[in-house]
Parts: sequence; structure tokens; C-alpha cells
Amino acid sequence: MCVRYHGYVNAVGFGRFVMSSKKGSKPNKAQKLKQQREEEERRLREEEEARQAEREEQERQEREIKEKELERLELKDRERRDDELNELRHLLEENHAAVTKWKTDAVEKAKWERYVHCDGTPDPAVVQDINTYISLWRDDPEVDITAVLQQCKRATWLVEELEELLRGATDPQEAEKYQEALINLLELIHFKHQVATEEILKRANESIDTETGNMQTVVKDDNVTLCLWANLKKNPRFKGLNFKEASVGFELPKQLAVSDIAVRILHTRYDHLSLLARMAHQRVYTTSHRSLTGGDAIAVEMDVSINGETKEDEEVMSILESEGQKSAASLQSTRSSAQLAQHQSGQILTQMEALKAEEDVTSPASVVQVVDLMQYTPLGGIFYYDIFCLPPQAYQVNGWEIRQVLNKGLEVFPYPTETTLEDGTTLSSLPIGVSVTLPDSVVFLKPPHVACWDVAGEQWRMDRVTDASHEDAKISFKMDSFHAFVLMQETYANFPIRSWELKPLCQDCVILTVNGALIDVSITIKGDQCMLESQHHKGLTHLTGKWMSAPALQRAVINAGINIFVDEYADKYISTCCKDPLTEHAAYEQMALLASACAFSWSKWNAKCRAEHLVMQVCEHLGPDPVPKDSWSLYLLGAQKSLKLQITETSDSFAPDHYPGSEFHSTFMHMLQDNMSAEGINMTRKSSYLFIDTVQSLLCATKPLMHS
Repeated sequence: MCVRYHGYVNAVGFGRFVMSSKKGSKPNKAQKLKQQREEEERRLREEEEARQAEREEQERQEREIKEKELERLELKDRERRDDELNELRHLLEENHAAVTKWKTDAVEKAKWERYVHCDGTPDPAVVQDINTYISLWRDDPEVDITAVLQQCKRATWLVEELEELLRGATDPQEAEKYQEALINLLELIHFKHQVATEEILKRANESIDTETGNMQTVVKDDNVTLCLWANLKKNPRFKGLNFKEASVGFELPKQLAVSDIAVRILHTRYDHLSLLARMAHQRVYTTSHRSLTGGDAIAVEMDVSINGETKEDEEVMSILESEGQKSAASLQSTRSSAQLAQHQSGQILTQMEALKAEEDVTSPASVVQVVDLMQYTPLGGIFYYDIFCLPPQAYQVNGWEIRQVLNKGLEVFPYPTETTLEDGTTLSSLPIGVSVTLPDSVVFLKPPHVACWDVAGEQWRMDRVTDASHEDAKISFKMDSFHAFVLMQETYANFPIRSWELKPLCQDCVILTVNGALIDVSITIKGDQCMLESQHHKGLTHLTGKWMSAPALQRAVINAGINIFVDEYADKYISTCCKDPLTEHAAYEQMALLASACAFSWSKWNAKCRAEHLVMQVCEHLGPDPVPKDSWSLYLLGAQKSLKLQITETSDSFAPDHYPGSEFHSTFMHMLQDNMSAEGINMTRKSSYLFIDTVQSLLCATKPLMHS
């Protein structure tokens, strides 16, 4: 029993041992799978680490190769840098000298032709001559409207010349003389309009309209449209009149319908009032740029006031780039006003900022809605809307003409007036209405604003206009009194620029296309002349197909309501890429040198790269055909070097890597020549200096690289 028991126990123990031994010595299927996975993962890790190490080694070797290649290219670039910069400088200096001589000869030729022509028109550059002209014209007794308008037309040409001289004047005393002569001439033109108007109104009863019993007349010439109405009938039911020949009309309250008055609407296609406003309130900047030509970029700032006083305090600053090849200097003035001194040093003030500083000193509580002539551009000329006391009319007695002579000139009828009733309440005069058909020589991209002239403040205001409405090409509104008024459009309404392209057509002939926010503009440049290409806008028909100089075209396009040009105030009103101005200007210089054989276009990457770099699409293109889409290459421009980029316009992201097999160059011109044919390079070398200067001036005016 005992043995068996022990045997049983041993057997049981042995059984347990066997079972335990079997379980620990032989793993199950799940464990095998786990071990296999771990081994596979370890193997994969080791392979990945090996591959990673191999990749890193390969990348290291590639970096070393790339660094060595970059070092080789940069060394090669440094070795030829002086030669390339000297070659570019020589080309620019040669062209600049030729253009300067041509312009000097043109001025001398114009002076000689004026002298030989001898038509009595003075030379506005000679102050004594212009003063003598003003004195003689003031004493001229001529009052016939046709003759007077012809005289005023000649005087308007002198105003334009004086304005150009004033903009270019660097001597404060010279500028003061031009300004004084300019203001005297403007006052005299206004005076001559008054005496001619008075002469017509003195004989109003000789031209009575049989239907209305009043006098109404319209006199036109190239510059002026004069609309006159004399209230002879004094009909209380009279509400207004529309001058169909001039496409303007007016409405009068009953108070004026029964008064002894005359209404004049004088539309001048030029704008002398905004000129007065700019002289009274805006700082005038004269800027000239020269880079890589051994000259300095100079900006002269003058405070010009309406009384002719000019102040100029200059501080010279020089900016030299590290390679020592480009230089710029700027002259900046300071104002004694404590308010203006709060602005940052070197900051350019807009008209509104200058006015605000003046108002803070003189009338801090002023809430006048003054028009900023940087933000808004007057278009279509000025409408002088006046009300005069009707001069005494002549009458016939026994063959004699009897007329009361007052010798007071044309008197302004007092309006508005306030009437005090018996109960002490005050009644103000009702507003007067005006309707104007938009001038057909202007493109209004948006419904125009209306501004009235503030005589005392010598500025435009929008707070005197109410109930404005637009219908087709007509605008109607009301004013609190009789004011000169103007139609205005936002200066930068056509910004931002969406894209641009400069494409050669043939030797010394290119077309510049700028696609604006609301309208596109194409300008053909041939030699030193420019022409606006055919547009489907009525307001541009008088400009399309006409050749003119670049400055003349720029003024004409802006006056027509289309602005694609950038000035020093633009960044205060529109968003730009804020590129380095020296690098940008150098790019325009070199683009102009190669414009006869290379096409240039915008790139979306220009807005993505840093401020000191520019990116554009370029390709050699000979002939007037459209540029094939696959011909473009991207180039990166900087102050130190230019290179061809590996990315394309359709790449996912921007990368400044250079195109494999290409080189670096210190100038954009030499960079492009690496990929140009001998024929293309030969065409650029044959380019006329006037053509190069004209292309450069338009590029500097539009500044396409600032917008795209």
C-alpha cells in the first residue's frame, strides 16, 4: 500500500514534472510568430539604417560635390566680376551720355525754333519775358469771347511749360520765380474769362430765347465750353435748364428763379485748381536715378507754399553697396513744424498727412472732408459753376443806346443766404442741383466721386455734395452753394497689377502689356516714341494709334482715367512686394538693354522670395509672334549675383537652387547672354540709345516688379 502510494505520488509528481517540462521546452505557435515578427522588424530596421546611412553618405557626397561646384562657380564669378560690371557700366554710361546730349540738343533746338517763329509767345524759362507777357495781356482791352478764349489757350500752354519747369527746378530762388509767374498767369486767365463773360451778359437782352424769354448760349473751343443763362423773364415756375450742346444742366430753387441773376457753367478740359492745391499743400519731390553709371541717385525735397516761399534744409546721406559698384545719395529736408517733426526721418508725406499736420496746429477740431490728391485723381477737367448779378441791360431811346455803367466788374450774387422769420427762426437756402454727362475723353472704372473747390482753403472737399445719383453716363447731385466742382476717381483703382509682359516685336520695337485689376493696357515702344494700342473703351479712342513721347503718353493715359504707373506715394495706398529699389532699378536698366531680343514676364515667385531678390520669367524671342509657353525660364536677381533657377512657374514651392549646368553672373545682362544666340546678342548691341532710354523710363514708371 505504501509503495503504491508513493508510486502514485511519484507517478503524479512525475506526471506533473513531465507536463511542466513539456510546457517550458516547446513554444507554441503564437510565440513562434511573435519571434518571427521581431526578427523581421529587426532585420528591416537594420536594412533601413543601412539604407539611411547610405543615403546620408550619398547626400553628404552630393553636398560636397555641390558645394565644390558652387565654390567653383562663385570663384569663376568673382574672377570675371570686375570685367562684367565694367562692361555693363560702360554700356550704361555710353547710353546715358548719348541721351543727355540728345536732350540738351533738343532743348536748344526748341529754343531756337521758338525764337525764329517769333509769334509773341514768351520763353517761360526767362522770367522777365513771362512777366512782360502777363503785363501786356492784362492791359489788352480785348473782350470778345472768341478772341479771349484763343488767348487763354496760348496761356494754358505757358502754364504747362511753367509747371514742368517748376517740377524740375532745384534752385529754391528759381522755383520761387516760376511759381510766382505761374500763379499770376492762372489768375489772369481767370480774370479774362470773367471780363469776356461780363461782356456777353451786358448784351443778354439782345439774344433772348423766344420760347423761354431768357438768354442762353453755349460757346466752345478745344479747351473750354462756356454755358451762360441770364434770367430776364424771372418766371417763378422756372426750375432749371439743360444745355444740350454741352451735356450739362442745372436746377434752381424758387428764390433764385425770381432773382436778377445769371448762371455760368464753364467747363475747362484742363485742371488749374488741382495745380494750385498741390502747390499750396503738397511737398514737391524731384528725383533722378543713376546706377552703375558713376552717378548718384538724388532726391530733392522742397516745401512749396502758395505765397511763393520756399524752404530747403538738406542732409546728404550715401549708401554704398558691398561690392563698391553701385552708389546712391539722397537729400532730405526737415521742417520746422513740431507736428511734422514727429514723422520718421526720411518719410515721404502725402498731401493728407501734411494737411493733417497743419490742421493740428491751426484747427485741431477741424472735420473738413478734404480730398487727398494722392488717393484721388481729378478727371475730365473742371466745371466752374457760378451765379452772378445780371449786369444792367442797354435799352434803345430814339436811336440811342443807353446803358448804366457800374465799373465794378462781374459781381457774384450772394448765395446761400439765411432768412430770419418774425418768430426768430432761421431758414437756410435750399441746395442747387447739377447734372453732368461724363466726359467721353475719360474712362471711369467706377462711378466717380464729386468734389467742390474750397476757395479759402485752396483744396478740394467732398462734404458739400449730397444726393448724388448715377444713371448710365450721367451723374446728378446737389450742392449747398455755387462751387467749382470736379469728377474724381481713385488713383490706384486699377491696382494691384495682375500680370505683365515685355515682348520684342523687331529691332528697337517692343510691346509692354500690363494687366490691371479692372482694365488692361498695351503700349508699343518704337525708338523714342510710344503708342497706346487699340482699346475697346470709348474714353481712349482719342489716344490709340497716336505716337508720342513716354512722358506725354504717361500724362495722357492718367488724364484719361487709366493709371498703371507708380509714384513715391503708391505704397501708402496699395500693397506692393517692397523690393530693394537699387536692385529693382538695376533690373530695369538691364532689361532695357536686352529688350530687342528678350521677352520678360511676371512670375508668381517674385512675391514669395525675399525683398532683396527679384524673380521673373525670361526667354530669347525674335519676332512678333506670341511667346511659346515652354520657352520661359525663371531667373533670380540679386545685388551680388543673378542665376537661372531650377524650378518652373508650375512648381509646388519656391526654391532658389540654380539650374544644373548653368553659371552665376554678377549682372543680369551677362546671365541672360549665356542662353542667347549670337543673332540675339547682336540685336541688343544694335539697340538705339533712345529706345533703351524710353523702355527704361516706362519700366521705372510702371515698376512691374513691385506688383507681381
